[in-house]
Amino acid sequence: MTFMVKIDDRMKQKSVEVILLLSLSFFVVQSNAQSIFIEAESFQYKGGWVVDQQFMDLMGSPYLMAHGLGTPVSDATTTVNFTKLGEYTVFVRTYDWTSPWTSDEGPGKFQLTINDRPLNTKVLGTKSDAWEWQEVGKININQMSVKIGLRDLTGFNGRCDAIYFTMDNLPPPNEMESLDAFRKEKLGLPKTTPEAGKFDFVIVGGGVAGITAAITAARMGLKVALVQDRPVLGGNNSSEVRVHLGGRTNVDPYPKLGDVVNEIAPLKGGNAQPGDYYEDEKKLEMVNAESNISLFLKFRAFKVEKDGTNIQKVIARNIETADELSFSAPLFADCTGDATIGYLAGADFAMGRESNAKFNETTAPETSDKMTMGSSVQWYSKDGGKEFLFPKFSYGLVFNEKNVQKVTMGEWTWETGMNFDQISDFERIRDYGMLVVYSNWSYLKNKSSYKEEYKNRCLEWVAYIAGKRESRRLLGDLILTEKDITDFVIYPDASAPTTWTIDLHYPDPKNSEHFPDAEFKSIAVHKPIHPYPIPYRCFYSRNVDNLFMAGRNISVSHVALGTVRVMRTTGMMGEVVGMAASLAAKKNTNPRGVYQNHLDQLQKLMSLGAGKHKIGNLQNYNQGGTLGPKKIDIQIPPYDKE
Repeated sequence: MTFMVKIDDRMKQKSVEVILLLSLSFFVVQSNAQSIFIEAESFQYKGGWVVDQQFMDLMGSPYLMAHGLGTPVSDATTTVNFTKLGEYTVFVRTYDWTSPWTSDEGPGKFQLTINDRPLNTKVLGTKSDAWEWQEVGKININQMSVKIGLRDLTGFNGRCDAIYFTMDNLPPPNEMESLDAFRKEKLGLPKTTPEAGKFDFVIVGGGVAGITAAITAARMGLKVALVQDRPVLGGNNSSEVRVHLGGRTNVDPYPKLGDVVNEIAPLKGGNAQPGDYYEDEKKLEMVNAESNISLFLKFRAFKVEKDGTNIQKVIARNIETADELSFSAPLFADCTGDATIGYLAGADFAMGRESNAKFNETTAPETSDKMTMGSSVQWYSKDGGKEFLFPKFSYGLVFNEKNVQKVTMGEWTWETGMNFDQISDFERIRDYGMLVVYSNWSYLKNKSSYKEEYKNRCLEWVAYIAGKRESRRLLGDLILTEKDITDFVIYPDASAPTTWTIDLHYPDPKNSEHFPDAEFKSIAVHKPIHPYPIPYRCFYSRNVDNLFMAGRNISVSHVALGTVRVMRTTGMMGEVVGMAASLAAKKNTNPRGVYQNHLDQLQKLMSLGAGKHKIGNLQNYNQGGTLGPKKIDIQIPPYDKE
């Protein structure tokens, strides 16, 4: 196989595509004539199926999913070229996503088609409580070119990872490590991963923090790689998740911080609104306008190589083609939200709630635990002007007149997974979010005493990319705590301001009454603060020397995360990290070295800001929590190197 990387002279590239040159336009690799392995996400035509990469670290791969909101989606198809005719046994890797809640046959029904006809009328996606290979049956292949398809039968999130044709009748392994080796062999991935280019700074994660870090660093002269595992930028503020930008920009002590955030910010606000509210195109255009940024969409980082206490390389895989690229640079930034790069690099991190004694935090629980804020699967419906039917949907969750949510949309309060691990249990958490939406809607439409009110309503949008609030937090040279914020302890390296309240989420007690240990609604408890400048030392790892972080994965306690996690604030973090990276590169130092030896220069950069385009008054779109009653002048103490 041959790889071609379009770099546009490496430096003037606006976006990067990796093109796998094959004799056919589909991605299928035969290890020999006896078997063929097909990644579902690589199908030439996705039809109505969507590519879901959120859980590939858990189950091994992106997959195709029929996200039809109860209406079957159009077929996904591809063409397979066989070099040997004869009888093959066919296996499909799939999963019954409702199996954690019911032993009944699952709703994610689909079939494998051969030349547009179902193979053996076998229905898949209805059983199995884990991802595994299921035998579809035998087929006699009597022509070289065959059209393979996935036919959705329900619209209820049937999912397919891969398809395997074999003459030896043996399925691929189910154990993850063995399956990964099998997959690489069958796909013929090169032993040496191609280099993506030459960069000064590699940023993984294309949410708001990653975008602003990339734009800021690029404007200050660094050659930047921005790696994002979705086809769009923006993270929670994209059309895929639809969360508004919270917090305020252009606040003392550095009122120029936030200028870059304002350049990419949508002009409309609100959660769970129509997709164009979130202006994905604006974010992409702003990144592409910077000649120093090489953008790698659809690439998910999954491996880190280190040299001592420094990251040497990050390896990422394309979520559709499985192509891999290697990213090398002196400096890296983890803007993944889940602190994926830091975790893979062995960085110190925390997860869950600390006890109140650990940091003397009055809001913290008496005893530490693993509870986190949850993830939201947002949704909304519309009045279609005529009757719309919705299938009866009941898979282990019982709704009645007392517990049904009589609503036409669900935004941030539809929050799940607080008592589960937001990393290792994330597919279950997301799936439960969809389960409650469908179950509640089905009851409203089919059984409720007020179903006439919903007669003409249909589901217009349900997220399948879950909006996550909290998981790992990387630990830096300073861990910001509630007491720092409420006592207004200003550090010499004060930087991006946080303006949101200390906003922590908990299971909704009323919802818990009806769904004990299975809540899907949350409440928010707000504690007012004054605008507070976050110390720069929260933005780099204390034990991985060349790793910055920006976003909800910075060095804070669980309680302090409640204020810093909103996206205008994380965007300003990205600006500071971009400035610090430019200094580190020019001074041949690392993130800690900027604090120790060049803090005064970082302060000058923060005072100047990195804005490039004049933006109209966005104050109406700035959103903060309940601030303190009066403004406090922020006096930054001098930095004593000793």
